[in-house]
Amino acid sequence: MKAAVEEAQRKLNVYMRERGLKHTRQRDEILEAFFAAGGHVSIDDLLGQVQERMPGVGYATVYRTMKLFGEAGVAHERHFKDGQSRYEPVVDDEHHDHIICTVCGTIFEFEDPVIEQRQADIAAAHGLTVEHHRHEIYGSCQTPSTCVHRARAG
Repeated sequence: MKAAVEEAQRKLNVYMRERGLKHTRQRDEILEAFFAAGGHVSIDDLLGQVQERMPGVGYATVYRTMKLFGEAGVAHERHFKDGQSRYEPVVDDEHHDHIICTVCGTIFEFEDPVIEQRQADIAAAHGLTVEHHRHEIYGSCQTPSTCVHRARAG
């Protein structure tokens, strides 16, 4: 993870320098908390983690910083059906898709070369080359013990 944070910091520094933006300790702390959180983190969840490190940081600072991270190419902003923006780190040459439980909200990542090839084939049949895509599957956990809300209710 340290290498990923360092690469993100490098990319962010280049982006900020090119735009005349200042390097701040708050941005560093938010970046570290963001990568420590893993993926699919909401602003609210990240804010709690950042405030453990720097109690004075507010929602607007985290929000603006995550937007900056998205613009700089170190974070992907995702919108799932729960209405919240969620962010996950950008890792070069990594691609994955998502399956989201509509009951408990758990987000599972998956990769499938057959699906990727089929998408490329379909695009080619329509005269297109895939530049990027987003694949989300919504369903409910089939095993009650693995579904967070069902396990709590049971």
